[in-house]
Amino acid sequence: MIAVQVTGYGGVEKLEIVDIPIPEPKEHEVLVKVKACAINNTEIWMREGAYGKDTKSGWRPEGVQFPRTPGSDITGTVVKAGSAVNEGMLGRDVVLFPFTSSGGTGTEHIAEDMSFIGSEYDGGYAEYVAWPADLCFDMPLSGYMESAVFSVSGLTAWHMLEQLQVKPGETIMVTGANGGVGSLNVQIASKVLGAKVIAIVGDLELEGEMKELGAAHVLSYRSADLAKEIVGVNGGPIDSVADVVGDALFPASLEVLKKGGKFCTSGSAGGQKTELDFRTLYLKHITFYGSVLGTREEFRRMLSAISAGRIKPVIDRTFPLQEAREAQEYFKQSGKLGKVVLLPEG
Repeated sequence: MIAVQVTGYGGVEKLEIVDIPIPEPKEHEVLVKVKACAINNTEIWMREGAYGKDTKSGWRPEGVQFPRTPGSDITGTVVKAGSAVNEGMLGRDVVLFPFTSSGGTGTEHIAEDMSFIGSEYDGGYAEYVAWPADLCFDMPLSGYMESAVFSVSGLTAWHMLEQLQVKPGETIMVTGANGGVGSLNVQIASKVLGAKVIAIVGDLELEGEMKELGAAHVLSYRSADLAKEIVGVNGGPIDSVADVVGDALFPASLEVLKKGGKFCTSGSAGGQKTELDFRTLYLKHITFYGSVLGTREEFRRMLSAISAGRIKPVIDRTFPLQEAREAQEYFKQSGKLGKVVLLPEG
């Protein structure tokens, strides 16, 4: 089969197209013919070494073992079943839950042995992938491409908002609102949870699209005084912040939060290190959450909301699998709206 492998830490030149054997599913696994694989920051940061220390990067302390096939937002068709898997799985169109762990219900994402597809396992930048049968769920939508954009971004967004305990009528600021996680934060917060969303983007030409996703207000991070604008459109401080940007918007985020407000981060595309005046934290009684991925039950709830039409796929552009380098470079450009998707069959 054709696959794209990361051969080591570095730039996109570390992505190589290879011809390798089709994986054989183990006893409790199925073989999935990949139909679509959306791109996430996580596989780019894995390649660049952004998650690790001392030249190691990945979800596990030992770092990624190269070569590795990346890709975690995967949909496809089950074409072969392991010896312990019910053959009724054959022919099912599935979306893959993106990691394994020994954690019990509700703690899967924080188990020490959490291992991610595309990092600790070979992933979806390939024509086929083997994965545990119990981590393959029915696609929420009829289209492979449309169903592929939710697994990592959607689960991350859903878990962020459950941690923040967003309530109807509350105001939440969403940073990076035009990105994969951000655009889903906007939809889930507004259309599932009933909150008022202030979406932060770079280009205000996206205002119409963001309001269609459910944003009440759309502001640019390029504003000369963003914090003042946020408080102004809301008529006062806000309840919570769902952040994927990090340092660049951290001071403004804390400034606009009300006393007792909540801040949740799942990314740091705008800077991985920041400064914090602890007085702001304790004098305003702010609660911080670190967040990534989520639980299987949250995944099921998200898929149900997608199937019901409450959350819609937002796709910016597609690329054939063989153009993975170009796709990752495009993904890092600003001004996109939604996900970038690789299609193995071009």
